[in-house]
Amino acid sequence: MARRKKGDPVSGWICLDKPYDLTSTSAVGRVRRLFNAQKAGHAGTLDPLATGILPIALGEATKTVPFLMDADKTYRFVIEWGRTTASFDREGATTATSDVRPAVAEVEARLPAFVGEISQVPPIFSAIKVDGERAYDLARAGLEVELAARKVTIHSARVVEAPDPDHIEIEVSCGKGTYVRAIVRDLAEMLGACAHVSALRRTRVGAFSEDRAITLELLEDLGHKPGHLEALLPVETALDDIPELAVTAEDAFRLKQGRPIVLVPRQVEALKARFTLGSRTVSVLSEGMMVALCEMRAGKLEPSRVFHLTKSGD
Repeated sequence: MARRKKGDPVSGWICLDKPYDLTSTSAVGRVRRLFNAQKAGHAGTLDPLATGILPIALGEATKTVPFLMDADKTYRFVIEWGRTTASFDREGATTATSDVRPAVAEVEARLPAFVGEISQVPPIFSAIKVDGERAYDLARAGLEVELAARKVTIHSARVVEAPDPDHIEIEVSCGKGTYVRAIVRDLAEMLGACAHVSALRRTRVGAFSEDRAITLELLEDLGHKPGHLEALLPVETALDDIPELAVTAEDAFRLKQGRPIVLVPRQVEALKARFTLGSRTVSVLSEGMMVALCEMRAGKLEPSRVFHLTKSGD
C-alpha cells in the first residue's frame, strides 16, 4: 500500500518577488508551508543579496521546472564605483579602491562588447563546483580558485540611469549561466575603475515578470487557502515557448496511461511550424487543463511527463 503524501495536492506557480537577504531555498520552504503543498521547488537560484523574480513551482508544476531553467532572464543592477570587493558585491571585503568615476558615455561605449555570445569567467564567489566543492566555499577558505571561461549569451545591455557620479544603473537581458558580477568586474577593468554591485534585482524569468509577482508578506496576509489559490499561476505558465495542442478526452486518457496518440497530417504540420530549433516537445491540454508533455515522433505524440490535475486545483 502506497504511503499517503504529506500536505495538500496543490499545483501551480507562484511568481515570488523575493526580498533581500533571503535564500532561494528558504523562500521555497516558506511558500510551501503557506500552501501546505506536497511538493515545491524553484526555477533558478537567486542570490540572497538580490531581490526580484523567483518562480516557485508547487505540486505538478515541479515537472515543468526544467523547461524554465533555460529561460531568458532580465536583471537591473546598480554599479558603485570606487571600491572593488572580493565577491564583487557590497558584502565582500575591499580588495582595491580608486578615484576613477567613468562617465555615462564611457559606459555606454563599452556595453556593446558584452552583447551577443561572449566568453565569461564566473566570479570565484559562485556556486560552481571545483573538485566537488563549491567555489565560494574554497574562496572563503582563502584557497586559490580558477574557473574556466564559459560561453553565455547577452541579448541586450543598456544604461537605465546615473543618479550621481558614484552610481550607475544598468539593465541586461541574458540567457542562462550569465553572472552580473562578472559583467561588472569586466566592465570596470575595461574602464580602469574599481567597482562592485551595490544592488541587484531580477525583473523577469521567461514568462514570469514583475507584473505577475507577489511578495511573501502579501501571501501571508491572504491568510486562508482560497486566497492563496488566487495567487497561483497555471502549471503551463513555464511552457510559454512550447506549442500547445488541445485533444479529446479519449486521447487525454490514452496519454495519461503512458500510451501515444496519432496525429492527423494537418496537426503535424501546424506543430512543426511552431517548434523552436531542435525541439519536438508539445504541451497537451484537454478541457483547459494540462494533460502531458509529449515528444512528437513519426506523426505520433509520446508522453514524457504526465500531469494529474483537477479542475478545482486542489
